[in-house]
Amino acid sequence: MARGTRTNLATLAGVVGDNSPVDRPDNGIAATPASVPLSELAPNPRNPRDDLGDLADLVSITGTQLQPALVVTRAAYLRLYPEDENAIGLARWIVINGCRRLAAAANFGRPSLDIVVKDEVAADRITLLAAAVIENVGRRDFDVIEEAKAVDLMVVECKTVEKAALKLNKSKGWISQRRALLKLAPELQKAIRTGELAIRTARSLAQVPHAEQVDKWHSERQREDQADTSDQDSTPADRKSDRPAVTAAKVTRAFRRMEADPAILADALLEYLDEDGLHSLLEVLTSPRS
Repeated sequence: MARGTRTNLATLAGVVGDNSPVDRPDNGIAATPASVPLSELAPNPRNPRDDLGDLADLVSITGTQLQPALVVTRAAYLRLYPEDENAIGLARWIVINGCRRLAAAANFGRPSLDIVVKDEVAADRITLLAAAVIENVGRRDFDVIEEAKAVDLMVVECKTVEKAALKLNKSKGWISQRRALLKLAPELQKAIRTGELAIRTARSLAQVPHAEQVDKWHSERQREDQADTSDQDSTPADRKSDRPAVTAAKVTRAFRRMEADPAILADALLEYLDEDGLHSLLEVLTSPRS
């Protein structure tokens, strides 16, 4: 693999795990991190993350690995997924948290990886999937559509939204809003991934019939472009006078209509405010109120 290139799990599985020469049985659970050859490791075939992204930010792993990878033994993994035996090859350990570290080690020439073995993570399928999903959810480099797919997998495995929310330590509203992104037309999912379509707009479009979503998005963009053009032609004083006054009560009513939970509000504020705005907001929230 070239330096600084994107890596997927299929490529990684061809570099480690499947090529392992190891044929000795697993010897239980390690109490402390240990360093093992990459040939004894395989990436989790059930990792909800298909694309491991650009590994350039992990090039330092050639010298220092700051955090060990969380793995389970081959036997523990195959008790849950016996059908994955070909996918993991002869590997002794399956990486549950740390697949990017494993890929970076293979990519940049590190021959071994520090690991900690916790077979309790493989107590059942839900626990194993939750461990993999929790590691990725919320990461800035995690594709939002992959995140939605991961959350959906969790709901399917748990059978209910309530149980999935509990396992992921998220609200039911957050779970539902993430899954709603999977209802978007492929063109809109691609636009989210490229940053052309904001998540808050995408959630609204997901409520529109599938066949009408793209047209509605284009219509909304045209209106925004026209509004921008009109705004540029007017003076600052004109723009201020045309806008209705924004009050705390109006904002509160809008939040109530959306049934927004704290995580969604935080996402919206991060998208809406610039750095100075966020600092001002933080000062207001932390200042004593009379």
